[in-house]
Amino acid sequence: MSGVDWDEDDPFEEQREQVESPMRRLIVEYGRPYWFAVSVGLVGSVLARALDLLPALLLAVAIDAIFYDAAFAEQVPLSALPEAWLPATQDGQFWFVVTAIAASFAFGAVFHWIRNWGFNAFSQSVQHDVRTATYDKMQRLDMEFFANKQTGEMMSVLSNDVNQLERFLNEGMNSATRLIVMVVGITFLLFWLEPQLALVSLAPVPLIAIFTYLFVKKIQPKYAAVRSSVGKVNSRLENNLGGINVIKSSNTEGFESGRVEDVSRKYYDTNWEAIWLRIKFFPGLQLISGIGFVLTFLVGGYWVFTGSGPGPITGELAIGTFVVFIMYTQQLVWPMAQFGQVINMYQRAEASSERIFGLMDETGRIERDEDADDLEVREGRVEYDHVSFSYDDESAAADESASATESASGENSSATETWGRSDPHPADRIIDDVSFAVDGGDTVALVGPTGAGKSTVLKLLLRLYDVDDGEIRIDGQDVRDVSLSSLRRAMGYVGQESYLFYGTVEENITYGTFDASREEIVAAAKAAEAHEFIQNLPEGYDTMVGERGVKLSGGQRQRVAIARAVLKDPDILVLDEATSDVDTETEMLIQRSIDDLTEDRTTFAIAHRLSTIKDADQILVLEDGSIVERGTHEQLLENGGLYSHLWGVQAGEIDELPQEFVERAQKRQARTEVDADVDD
Repeated sequence: MSGVDWDEDDPFEEQREQVESPMRRLIVEYGRPYWFAVSVGLVGSVLARALDLLPALLLAVAIDAIFYDAAFAEQVPLSALPEAWLPATQDGQFWFVVTAIAASFAFGAVFHWIRNWGFNAFSQSVQHDVRTATYDKMQRLDMEFFANKQTGEMMSVLSNDVNQLERFLNEGMNSATRLIVMVVGITFLLFWLEPQLALVSLAPVPLIAIFTYLFVKKIQPKYAAVRSSVGKVNSRLENNLGGINVIKSSNTEGFESGRVEDVSRKYYDTNWEAIWLRIKFFPGLQLISGIGFVLTFLVGGYWVFTGSGPGPITGELAIGTFVVFIMYTQQLVWPMAQFGQVINMYQRAEASSERIFGLMDETGRIERDEDADDLEVREGRVEYDHVSFSYDDESAAADESASATESASGENSSATETWGRSDPHPADRIIDDVSFAVDGGDTVALVGPTGAGKSTVLKLLLRLYDVDDGEIRIDGQDVRDVSLSSLRRAMGYVGQESYLFYGTVEENITYGTFDASREEIVAAAKAAEAHEFIQNLPEGYDTMVGERGVKLSGGQRQRVAIARAVLKDPDILVLDEATSDVDTETEMLIQRSIDDLTEDRTTFAIAHRLSTIKDADQILVLEDGSIVERGTHEQLLENGGLYSHLWGVQAGEIDELPQEFVERAQKRQARTEVDADVDD
């Protein structure tokens, strides 16, 4: 089992199909600020390639004028110069030609350097801007986008696709300029020297054009498939490296090697199809180009040897002209063959730019008003007014199964809210007509079975998603009417998996509050019961925690995350199972930190262990996206509903649970497993 459905569409196919003229857009939007660099590169390339053509012409002058006594001043290109500039003696003419050839190489080297500087400065600058703009756009997208895309696929866009653009903007544009100058310049000079022989030398050009057109038509879809397969390989590798602890502890290295081999084989097969087409194209193109060289040598040699041209060709052909035709035709073979390489790079860059701009054009359900007023938190009162929400398509399974690590929790009910109701909300709704209010400074806990919608309720408060119906208000202000930055500045979040960035302990505590002093950092760490263990680390607050904080235990990571929230001093605190994965002793320490942190501030807590929220001012019990119970811990136990049964599970009173509760739990578990399989 590879874990990847290769029959699925490219994950960015929908975005790519909406992009028009991606390469033109790339140049217009990102290349324009660097017009000077690319202009220098183009001018340097044109002059460098023009000087590359000069030695062959001067060699023809030396052969005909110096060694065969032809008129020196009448030779191409000397005929364009004033006769007074040209030496009259044979020795002078010889040294004139030598000097001119040496100068052409010297100035050519200078212009090659200028060309390289210009194109490299242009391509590197555009690459930098595209990568940073793409990342900035990506991190601002809704959470629904991330629910439908794998990290490896997005890394492929930021890395491989952006690098493909840089390669074309540097090597591709450089080669294209060289090709144009060489083909146009050589064609012009050949017709200037001898039009009849020029027609013979350039006879294969129409065949090359047709051959290249067919290649482009066939290679374009293959490169799109290659770009997609690269993303799938990256996703598999990223998933496996992120889960290396599970792989090792499960002794499944062989199984995962097989899955990597599967995705790598698909990439191999897809890429090989494109390579096989290139393998056939480039030698064929070189063969056709070589026909021009053979024809030139055959016709020109016969012309020089016999003194008259074959067939309809008339006049005489000088030996120097014949030599320069041979040299130019040989020089023309490689640019003609290289034309396919340019097309190759262009097609790769176009496929990559489609994915990049497809991502950058992605729109979300959250509307951002840059002119919106900032949120003003006065009391911290939060109201949910008939809130309903549903995910788009497969986002539901992806996001809710991510929250499925929540174990059975519970919530509460009023007289009109009945657990085990027979009229469930519409199947596509994750949250259905949820209403409640939290006074400023109060703590409300959300409990309920796995997949009940607890995390989604709080994500709506943070505007990671927007409600479909209803309103969420903070001190009377609809969260959709205030700026996102001010809304999230007012929020502090401590999650079940406390993510730490690669860096020091201090850098992780100050993340989001970057101007904090060391005294403030230490005070926050003490409040989070983290200061003592931090001091025992090898470098204290300057200790590197490793990627994702792997050098710290789960409890230590969570206390660092709590210290981060303490330092931020938010008006509203969101705790998403902040003590779910720690031992009892560590939970006691963390709970002490949380109790201090929640004092006098509006707090929302999702609970795995119901004992941690029994003192909450209000407990909401969710099932299937709706509130089925609400009240205090004591009230809910007296009601004998879902909350009391969940409490009984954690108290070990399993034999006393009603059969209805057990049957509903079995159905919920089966549904959760199906959702997890779909997400895989």
